[in-house]
Amino acid sequence: MNFHAEMSHEEIARARLEVLRREHRDLDDAIAALAAQPGAPSLTLQRLKRQKLALKDRIARLEDELTPDIIA
Repeated sequence: MNFHAEMSHEEIARARLEVLRREHRDLDDAIAALAAQPGAPSLTLQRLKRQKLALKDRIARLEDELTPDIIA
């Protein structure tokens, strides 16, 4: 039986959100470690920072999708 068929769209989105948050934290740690090294390659740092920003955007989109619209 397909595991995804048993999970709701919201459960899948929440699981994906958690994975993206973990990846974002890992990138943050990698950037900090690389920046602490003398003579760290700036192009690598820039690439990692761009990846981190892209992850942040994906996280924000998923959070918006999971947040119910409240009509006041």
